Amino acid sequence: MLDEVVAYTDGGSRGNPGPAAAAFILTGQGGARVSARGFFLGRTTNNVAEYTALCKALEAARDAGARRVRIFSDSELLVRQLNGRYKVKSEKIRPLFNQAFSLLKDFEHSDVKFVPRQQNKEADQLVNQVLDLGRDVESSRASEKTIRLGVLISGGGTTLMNILDYIKKSRLNAEMPVVISSRSAVTGVEKAKAAGLNVAIIRKKDYPDIDEFSRCIGQELDAADVDLVVQAGWLCLWKIPQRYENRVMNIHPALLPSFGGKGMWGHHVHEAVLKAGCKVSGCTVHFCTNEYDRGPIIVQRCCEVKDDDTPETLAARVFEQECIAYPQAVRLFQQGKIDVQDDRVRIK
Repeated sequence: MLDEVVAYTDGGSRGNPGPAAAAFILTGQGGARVSARGFFLGRTTNNVAEYTALCKALEAARDAGARRVRIFSDSELLVRQLNGRYKVKSEKIRPLFNQAFSLLKDFEHSDVKFVPRQQNKEADQLVNQVLDLGRDVESSRASEKTIRLGVLISGGGTTLMNILDYIKKSRLNAEMPVVISSRSAVTGVEKAKAAGLNVAIIRKKDYPDIDEFSRCIGQELDAADVDLVVQAGWLCLWKIPQRYENRVMNIHPALLPSFGGKGMWGHHVHEAVLKAGCKVSGCTVHFCTNEYDRGPIIVQRCCEVKDDDTPETLAARVFEQECIAYPQAVRLFQQGKIDVQDDRVRIK
């Protein structure tokens, strides 16, 4: 997880309106590149391209887990508008302005500043490269391995589809060779099959004991040669083989170690949070052990608990954070940045 990132953004249109592109360069501590991406936008205006670049950069910074972000843009209009010094008059720009303003709120601190074009050469060059090619461009890092995910589900598959969306949009360098469901008649199975994923049904009731149930799961994961197991709404306790130690992740809809344990899932968690009068809740991604909701914590994200919340409204707000936290944790694993010492995760 990054403490602070710096993003250089640029957008341009050859014709205004005309063929347009947006790009950003994202760097971390010491100027180390985190990512660089360019997006072909079809026919639109310079201002739309500039705002699109900003929103894409903010999404990438958020997905990287940054707490603070500094943005540099060579669009004086964009910088003045975001800093409240110039009114947004264009109806085409207003939705993008609102999106950018909302994304900036995801960070503890954010800053948007103007730089002359000569100080924004990399982003400018990437925009022109995209325009010349007429397609999206991503800066590749050969050292990054595409990891193979085995995803375990028991329900609707919303977390599965969120992670798959990150993969499809090249925001997560991973693939899903197998999805295992503990139930046959759930919408998650339908969604996975519709997405072209290989689905295996392994029901606990079909096995004489937990040992056989667990052995079958392990065999399926081994056959798919997975690097990481992602429990995505998985409700069955299974015995994790030693070979999968610190290779099985779970997400819990509360801030562990509070509100965890057997029976604490879904609405039960949110009801308990509200009953306790908590002012904040959130989610926790952690490595799994052979105990419910135990194991080293990898990522946590918080959200407000409102006075008029119901379990349903709180669940929706927590799930927004889950959709960010789980891909973050998977990406940290994929990049080899997780180190477990004394049952605690340290991010390299």
